[in-house]
Amino acid sequence: MAYIIGMVSQKGGVGKSTLARMMAREFVAGGMSAKIADLDTQQQTCTYWAGRRAESGVAPEVQVQSFATVKSAIEDSARFDAYILDGKPNASEQTYEIARASDLVVIPTGQTVDDLHPGVVLAHSLVKKGLPTHRIAFAMFKITGSDRENAAARSYLEQAGYPVLPGDVPVSTAYGSASDIGKAITETPFKSLNQRAAMLAQNVIDAMAERAA
Repeated sequence: MAYIIGMVSQKGGVGKSTLARMMAREFVAGGMSAKIADLDTQQQTCTYWAGRRAESGVAPEVQVQSFATVKSAIEDSARFDAYILDGKPNASEQTYEIARASDLVVIPTGQTVDDLHPGVVLAHSLVKKGLPTHRIAFAMFKITGSDRENAAARSYLEQAGYPVLPGDVPVSTAYGSASDIGKAITETPFKSLNQRAAMLAQNVIDAMAERAA
């Protein structure tokens, strides 16, 4: 039976699909079978990324498939060790279906209130619909170099009642360049950036295993 991770957000541009691709790559590189279910049938961000990865000959291969519904996606999950549900970039009924099906729901966010507030609103709505708070975790994405701003963002989320995963991913053009050729953000030419992203990936894995136990 697969570990299922749901990647959801209240708004676009916070790193949801980037995080999904990173996690899938790390699972496969670690010897696990993994797949991304791309549930954003309009943008298909992960699906097109997988195509670029195949065209560029990047290894290891990462499986991605587009699905119209969460139900059809879940039917395919049992064949994998880890299964990642990448939802639409806005809250909808699909978001709640993803949350119910997942062992861990990850909400990526930047460090400004414009990103933090919508994320907390989404988390509150999931809890209101019956999702246990401990199955939600925030991931810090696209942060600046300010320790003070980063600490303030983490405090904002923790005061709202939600765990924040250790580690973060900074703003870097190298991450975007890697994505352009079908690579994950742990596959840039820069060791320090790769290690930073990999640390966040490991903390997602640890949180997933803890909540699924």
